[in-house]
Amino acid sequence: MNADSDVQIKNEASPNRHPLVPMKVKTLPHFRGDLPKYESAGASGLDVRAQLSESFVLQPGERALVPTGLSVAVPMGFELQARPRSGWAVKEGMSLVNTPGTIDADYRGEVKIPLINLGQMPVAVKDQERIAQLVLCPVVQAGLELVEDLDATLRGAGGFGSTGR
Repeated sequence: MNADSDVQIKNEASPNRHPLVPMKVKTLPHFRGDLPKYESAGASGLDVRAQLSESFVLQPGERALVPTGLSVAVPMGFELQARPRSGWAVKEGMSLVNTPGTIDADYRGEVKIPLINLGQMPVAVKDQERIAQLVLCPVVQAGLELVEDLDATLRGAGGFGSTGR
């Protein structure tokens, strides 16, 4: 069981798969095709597909919010992260504007993917194309404690390159 949650993590019979956490998913009226799925037994992310009435082209530097046709009920104690697909990123420069993007446990709207073309060439985005990975991650919340001073460390306030390149 996850702390402060009634989520039961399930292990499939195969030792070659990650444990499964139940998560409810709802298809919206414009959804077509297959639900997101893991493309291999050890994959961390579910590949999610674009739900488009027509393809479009993203020019270098352009952004677009792409519908998935899905809404989800992420279990409390988790978040769903939207991450770029590595092959598309390396080959064509496609990424997500805020990566990883967070889908919170209390959000019930449509999951949309904020694509950005960081490449040097225009990229066509087609209906049913795999556009991102969705990774279920555990979350803990901080209990803030207001103090006058923080503990000293060797690093101190050094940041942005202070420990090397």
